[in-house]
Order: sequence, then C-alpha cells, then structure tokens
Amino acid sequence: MKKVQSISLVIILLACSSFNLNTGWVPLLDKNLSKWNMYLSFKHKDDYRGKPPVDSAGNRLKPIGYNKNEANMVTVKMVNGEPVLRISGEIYGCIFTKQSFQNYHLKATVKLGDKKWVPRINEPKDSGILYHSQGEAGVDYWRAWMQSQEFQIMEGGFGDYWCVAKTGAHVKMRDPAADNSMGVYDVNGVNTPMGVGGTRSGFVQHSNNYEKPGEWNTVELICFGDKSLHIINGHVVMALTQLVYKDGDELKPLVKGKIQLQSEAAEVFYKNIQIKSINRMPVQYDSYFN
Repeated sequence: MKKVQSISLVIILLACSSFNLNTGWVPLLDKNLSKWNMYLSFKHKDDYRGKPPVDSAGNRLKPIGYNKNEANMVTVKMVNGEPVLRISGEIYGCIFTKQSFQNYHLKATVKLGDKKWVPRINEPKDSGILYHSQGEAGVDYWRAWMQSQEFQIMEGGFGDYWCVAKTGAHVKMRDPAADNSMGVYDVNGVNTPMGVGGTRSGFVQHSNNYEKPGEWNTVELICFGDKSLHIINGHVVMALTQLVYKDGDELKPLVKGKIQLQSEAAEVFYKNIQIKSINRMPVQYDSYFN
C-alpha cells in the first residue's frame, strides 16, 4: 500500500509541475508563482571580481540558496485583476520555471523600475530572460544563474545576447574581424561563432534599440531546434543559430531547458508572461536564417 501511495504522490507532483503547451497560449504567471522556483546568491559589492565572496574574517560565504525569498526580493501584486511580478534586484539571483521547454514562443510585458543597487549604481539598469537553462544555479561569473542563453533586458540594450557559463551560438555580425569592436547583430552580416567553440567572447549587441524607456515593452522569444529569435515591440533584434553548450570537451546542441528571470541589481516588473508550443519557426522569420 505504501508503494502505491508513493507512486500516486509522484504522479500528482508531476501533474502539478508540468502542463500541456499544445492547447495554445499558457500563462506562466499567477499570484502564487506556482510555476516557478527561486535562487538567491549574494548582495555583491563594488569590488566583486568573480572570486567567492568572503566575510570580514576572510571566510567564504554561502549563497542564500533555493526558495528563500530574503528581503522580499520577489513579490506579485494583483493590479486590475492581473498578476504583476516585481523583482527588486537587491540580491543577485533568479526565479526559474519548474518545467523545461523546447520549441516554443514566449511572450511577456516588461518594464524596468526606478531602483538600482550596488554594484551597478552607476551602470544601466539590467536584467534578462535566460533560456534553455540547465543544471544548478550559481555556475556563472556572478554565481547567480544556471548555464543558459541570455535575452538581455537592459536600458538601451533590450534584446542583446550573452552566453551564460559554458554556452555558445552563431550570430550574423557587422565587421566580425575587427577584434576590438563590439559585436553588433546584422541580418546581412557574417555568420560568426560566439562563446564556447567560437572566435569571439559571448556578447552581441542588438541590431537596433526599440525599447520604450519607462514604459511597458512587449518582448518575445521564439525557439525552435537550435535557433532562437529576440523580438522587441514587434521588431526582430537578434537571430541565433547553432546554440550549444560544452559538456567536458564536447560541444552539444542546447535546444531545451528552463526559463530564468534575472535579479541583477535593478528593479524590474513583468506581467502577461505566456508561452505556447510551435512545430516550426514561423514562416515570416525564415529570412533571418537564410
């Protein structure tokens, strides 16, 4: 009987943590964040340079960890009957979906807030959507996130691309041979490998800035196979192919994973987060991959 009860409990838990995307658009946000987990790392200081944080005695500090909402870093308020997520940014970390996704179209409405925190007081407000996230959190430079690909949400940089930890991609870029120039996405540019297995570091700037500062912005992420698109207010600003991650000495396709929303020293708000399954990259975007 105990074995039967245990099996039944597992089935119930799986049913609660997964859902079918084939029914059309599925909302990911509710007032209880029932589809999300959380990870918090550290309040980084201005002198952080990638080394493990320590206390005044030089002892290594432990991260806050999973599902500990310290300082109410994450809150949801109902506004006109709609859940609105606030991530304060005070502590580096993320919320991340309980479920992994593959071949999907994600939409969200996002707005950067007013508050900024150390160590980015004098930097643009910054956050991001991390996709195809795998493994444990805390493996990146900031010890806050899972290995993943980043759709950046930053003042003046909505839709930029970053490799997070041991990942990479191919991106069409302007003047990729200019070693000291910033990589900029260009649909007519040269296809260039970035990040692991690539010839350049893992950052590419969006093609154009379509952000509406201080307003709600519609962001869309479309992933199919080893390709992805970053779309800001209806405009494609980044197209990626050959998404990969490094497993030992081998590069492997990175085509699925969880979705993280970053906490990165700036206040950010999200609403109307929804996702649906797709069976191909939408035909209107074929030209970005020719």
